[in-house]
Amino acid sequence: MTGGRDSEAESVLREVAEAVTLQEGPPGVRSVLRAMRQLTTASTKELSRSTGLPVPIAAAVGNELRRRGLFTRERPSRLTPSGLALVAELGMDLSLDATCAECDGRELVIPPTLSEAVERLTKLMEAGPGADMSLDQSRCTPETKVRRVLALARAGVLPGGSLLLVGDDDMVSLAVAVVSDLLGTPLVQRLTVVDISEEILGYIREVTADLAVSVETVQHDLREPLPERLRGQHDAAMTDPPYTAEGARLFLSRVVEGLRPGPANSVFFSFGAKNPNEMLEVQQEILNLGLVVNGFIRNFNEYEGSGTLGGTGFLQHLLTTSATQSSVGGSYQGPLYTRDKRSRQREYECVACGARVPVGPGARWSSVGALRAEGCPTCGRGPFRPRQLVSMAELPEPPAPARPPEAASGAPAPSDPAGSRLGEASASVGDGSRPAAVGQVGPAAPGEQDGPAPDAGRLAPGGAARRLPEQALLAVRSGPYVTRTAGEADLDAVADFEAEIARVSFGNAAVDNPQRHRARLARAMRKSREGMLVACLPEDATPVGWLWMTVNQNTMTGDRYANFRSLAVAPVESRSEVAELLVAAGLEFAAERDVVEVVGKTHIGNVSMRTLYRKFGFEAAHMTMKLRLTEGSGRDDDLADG
Repeated sequence: MTGGRDSEAESVLREVAEAVTLQEGPPGVRSVLRAMRQLTTASTKELSRSTGLPVPIAAAVGNELRRRGLFTRERPSRLTPSGLALVAELGMDLSLDATCAECDGRELVIPPTLSEAVERLTKLMEAGPGADMSLDQSRCTPETKVRRVLALARAGVLPGGSLLLVGDDDMVSLAVAVVSDLLGTPLVQRLTVVDISEEILGYIREVTADLAVSVETVQHDLREPLPERLRGQHDAAMTDPPYTAEGARLFLSRVVEGLRPGPANSVFFSFGAKNPNEMLEVQQEILNLGLVVNGFIRNFNEYEGSGTLGGTGFLQHLLTTSATQSSVGGSYQGPLYTRDKRSRQREYECVACGARVPVGPGARWSSVGALRAEGCPTCGRGPFRPRQLVSMAELPEPPAPARPPEAASGAPAPSDPAGSRLGEASASVGDGSRPAAVGQVGPAAPGEQDGPAPDAGRLAPGGAARRLPEQALLAVRSGPYVTRTAGEADLDAVADFEAEIARVSFGNAAVDNPQRHRARLARAMRKSREGMLVACLPEDATPVGWLWMTVNQNTMTGDRYANFRSLAVAPVESRSEVAELLVAAGLEFAAERDVVEVVGKTHIGNVSMRTLYRKFGFEAAHMTMKLRLTEGSGRDDDLADG
């Protein structure tokens, strides 16, 4: 700076930071430029990992730099000549990356003697229960589990002593047991796991039954104090809490309750990168507990599916002091998980016209993805910049979206071009003795089979925002049927649905053995039941409809999108309304998870399914073309027009 004024380069940093409301300010923009200079080419996810900025924030900064001609438009990006000149002006042209190439900055390397542990843990995780995203779960990789064991060993916690795992959806207990088994000696004298999930605890007991380490499992809701028999009994502890300041305080408080009194007991604390203000809250919670930081390793933890945080998190080694004590003495009733904290709206500013639009609970748009899809209510354009969280009392009542005529009147679904209603058109698929499928709306599971040319669609602008408020009306029209999450007791019924969907979609080439579908669904359910919904009568649990959705993430942009995998409804009364109720429930599921886009596929000849898509605002987006080379196929080419 000269004379108190920014240089041209520093002005760019400030303008970009202001454009995306970056809490890290110009230093955050500088870190993105520095990371790109060091990496040469980088995806948004790689920039997130290098800088510690969440993927959406790294993407927003990258987009602003791209608009200014500093990043190339192709992906993965690199610095343009103007970007290189800016970096040179900022004094960052010289790249001095001192990160250890062998450990990649994690300070620990898995020795060859434990490579088998990684392989065994990989298989165990594939067979085990899945992560529950509603509880902020995102499983760490097998390599991370082994590194955590090595971190415990390096700190002198292992071998010997007693270890408490407060929450173990990462199943570090299995890593301790597997490494002990490979080394031929138990690494710990007492290993206690406290978790709310009996499914996780049961799997831990099952796996460790024949291994060298005996694990004590305790099912317990950590909102309540630790059971008396666990208090003050352990030499060290490890926890990976929900990534909120409240989650850190609660889980670390329960850790403190379980540790022996006195200084120098080790606590290993995993957490995700947050902005400086949020991290200040977390660090203040640590200090309020009387704990001190003894070590910190960025990007130590790698997670499967934790896209917002770039799939990584840090590991802190904390130590107790003579002042250490729990800061949550009794029961805890406040917010804990990320979803609990979405109690306030956030304003987004339209870049095109400057309008401020509320997004969040109670607003017209529940997510910025829905707002982006419909466009600015003032000018119809975008994009949008996030602003600060706003108290609900400070915002005006959002205007209710206009309802289509059929929603206002309660009229049934519009007919398809042939003049038959959705349910009647679909009923012709079945023979009356088995469930008749509405249609396959997503790709088959990998390795199962390839289908005929699909008509792929995605939600049209405003589709979700326009249709979701009608769900209450759908509930009346589809009554008395309701939707719920599918469970193991539903496997036979939903397997029949999947087999029928295969027959509808693939004809003679269908894999329609219900037992094969049942086994596939059972594996998927063990991993996660999220997005698996059934429709049934309140007094009868037998499913009459089945919907399966999955949420994925664009690795380039960090945007989340949802796939409709399957939808089927049995030939019951109000069949078309039940199908609509399931689709509405699926869109609500997607909206709650801040997805940007919802995608589904169906055969071009499935008019009923295409009509249902259009009713909810979907539009055709892709065309699949196939050329049949097998003799006797009946035709040489098979072209589908989406």
